[in-house]
Amino acid sequence: MKKLILLFSIIVICFSFCSDNESKKGWISIFDGKSLDGWKVGTNPQTFQVEDGMIVVNGNVAHLYYDGSVQQHNFKNFELKIDVKTMLGSNSGIYFHTIFQESSWPKKGYEVQVNNSHTDWRRTAGLYAIQDVKKAPAKDEEWFTMHIKVKGKRITVKVNNKLITDYTEPNDVKRDVGMAGRLLSSGTIALQGHDPKSTVFYKNIMVRVLGD
Repeated sequence: MKKLILLFSIIVICFSFCSDNESKKGWISIFDGKSLDGWKVGTNPQTFQVEDGMIVVNGNVAHLYYDGSVQQHNFKNFELKIDVKTMLGSNSGIYFHTIFQESSWPKKGYEVQVNNSHTDWRRTAGLYAIQDVKKAPAKDEEWFTMHIKVKGKRITVKVNNKLITDYTEPNDVKRDVGMAGRLLSSGTIALQGHDPKSTVFYKNIMVRVLGD
């Protein structure tokens, strides 16, 4: 009986280990926790600082674009996982399928909103001005994990493993004026610095490339 229990325990441990390894397969870190190497910002670079393994975002409008070697910073079908913490009244965003701009709000790609209590009613995990979220799925001053997945025409966004946004881009989609670039294509990832009153922290930034 003891041998059977021991054997069962070994099987359970092995299964857990293998499952954990499989879940990590293909994930690549794009932030080293020490510097902004592999990232690029135009105007107002002081908005982004690295402290204690985190990207601290606070300052005038600016955007930090991934410019590193992974996939030549050009992602089409992919997953992104990122740990986020917002302070009270803060606003930020995570862009994908975008391209570097020296200034202003990125015109190309989608923005996943990061906002739990800012005066803008559009809340965390919504696709800004495309499929918005009205109730924040996370709290200020608490870390949460955002998981963005893009596959084909479908975009999903989870917060702490809970599905918040599930959007499929129509084949004949037409955008409002000012949103013409909100289309799936390919491109890089960017973090938004929204305003001097907003402070947001990012860490553990991981991507996984998916096949066509």
